[in-house]
Amino acid sequence: MEFEHVIGITFRDKSVLETALTHSSYANQHKNMPYNEKLEFLGDAVLQLCITEYIYRHFTEKSEGELTKLRAIIVCEASLHHVAKSWNLGQYIRMSKGEELTGGRDRAALLADGVEAVIAAVYLDQGMDAAKAFVEKNFENLIAMAQRNEIVLDYKTSLQEILQENGEIEIKYELVKFEGPPHRRKFYSKVVIDDITMGKGEGYSKKESEQLAAKDALEKYVKPENEHV
Repeated sequence: MEFEHVIGITFRDKSVLETALTHSSYANQHKNMPYNEKLEFLGDAVLQLCITEYIYRHFTEKSEGELTKLRAIIVCEASLHHVAKSWNLGQYIRMSKGEELTGGRDRAALLADGVEAVIAAVYLDQGMDAAKAFVEKNFENLIAMAQRNEIVLDYKTSLQEILQENGEIEIKYELVKFEGPPHRRKFYSKVVIDDITMGKGEGYSKKESEQLAAKDALEKYVKPENEHV
């Protein structure tokens, strides 16, 4: 498989990688086809363990609380999305045409889940030592960025911290509208500061639309050096 060359792993059992690259929307159209949801669950645990051990060994001067915060930044959705983009993962995930037409190949949450599924596939096929090496190789730059505070945990928190540096400012997120069927509802939100709309966002959950509204505000009104991942 071409994707094996992208990530530098040759699988003994190709089917486990195929499952990792199969979204539920595609599997629903093909009876009894396995998809990556359970692999995401496993991959999250493997990733957490690998990163926890790595930062425990390499950042001995940090306290438990500092390590916990560092780990949360490294394994957040923004970081996983960053890894997914480096693999061009969206190109390789099997999904339904409907999912693709609604932006699935670029959706951060879907791609982040896909990274976790691939990590689980490496673990199942190659073992824990290979999984650790794989995670450390692909997250090395992110670990360094997190150490330098160059990864934003979430756009809403980042926007709040920047705008409230010199005092309290009221930041409100308002749902503008939503549309579509219940199983594929799209939400449109805006972030309002001092009664002025500073950013707009849309997504397939209210939370995602608010995060993207905050990102929009950051990109429009905050200096580029404050934008990360």
